[in-house]
Amino acid sequence: MEAEPVWNHRADQAQRSLDHFFGAPGEQLFDNWHPLEPGDNDVFNYWWLAHAMDARLDGYERTSDPAYLEQARQIHDGIRWRNGGSLFNDYFDDMLWLALATLRLADATGAADLYGDAVRLWEHVLEHGWNEHEGGGIAWRVSQPYYKNTPANAPFVILSARLHRHTGDPRYLEQALRVMDWLERTLVEPDGFVHDGINRQEDHAIDVDWRFTYNQGLYVGACVELGEDYLARAARTARTAIAELSRDGVFSDEGEGGDEGLFKGVYYRYARELVEVADVPHVREFVLGSTERLWRSCERDGLLLANGDWNRPPRGKVPLSAQLSAVMATEMCAAMTG
Repeated sequence: MEAEPVWNHRADQAQRSLDHFFGAPGEQLFDNWHPLEPGDNDVFNYWWLAHAMDARLDGYERTSDPAYLEQARQIHDGIRWRNGGSLFNDYFDDMLWLALATLRLADATGAADLYGDAVRLWEHVLEHGWNEHEGGGIAWRVSQPYYKNTPANAPFVILSARLHRHTGDPRYLEQALRVMDWLERTLVEPDGFVHDGINRQEDHAIDVDWRFTYNQGLYVGACVELGEDYLARAARTARTAIAELSRDGVFSDEGEGGDEGLFKGVYYRYARELVEVADVPHVREFVLGSTERLWRSCERDGLLLANGDWNRPPRGKVPLSAQLSAVMATEMCAAMTG
């Protein structure tokens, strides 16, 4: 089979597998773990569900099947319902993940209320998240205004750049560049490696041991959104991430706490955006090759159940987060080969 049919078929399988292993009735929509044990759904994973929106939108963009679009809208409405009717929570990065997915959904549907949600989230994060601790930047959460990290700042750059492209309003671009300047001065190394955060313990220290793929992917995405002048920086970071964080052809398992499962998917999303606009064959080959390893290791009987280590089948429980990364990586491969 040619590459395009293989990855399209796999993307369909991945989306079906998400429902097969994690689909839940009512407002829950998705279980947090598979197999499910008592108490596993007690946590409301706002930001995981924002990425579930993105995964369904990937399916819609690939197939034009309106069912994916309706599912994405259901997830958006479910997040808001489970969040007490509010868009906002304590975590600025959570709100930015939702804003990015909501803006995509608004683009796909033309729904003015969804576009308004994305703008309200942007305004809320700017008003309450930016402060002068550590020389600027967006805080990670309301209760820790002194702690700044890449997962709160790079998505703000991406969202701001996209809103500028939608509206032409210069304030969006001004804020994108201001936050990007802070991020690059504070957390990006000369070789392009992106650190997670600074001043978490109010000691001005950078968390150099927190070496995560999603920080690299987010910076890549921010660079791509800011245009041609930043593409060399994006390519540098994408390649450095592979050199520093991969082993045996895949990214290393980043942890078993749950949230870590989503980190790979973020890298793959923005690596795909990079290879669409720049000549970075090493990154393209890694994305396709590592996702191929995932499928060879984790597909059984036409269904995919992900593992943190894509070179081995899962043993024990799998978080929804890890499954979403596998779905997103597969959709990115389908988009790249299609």
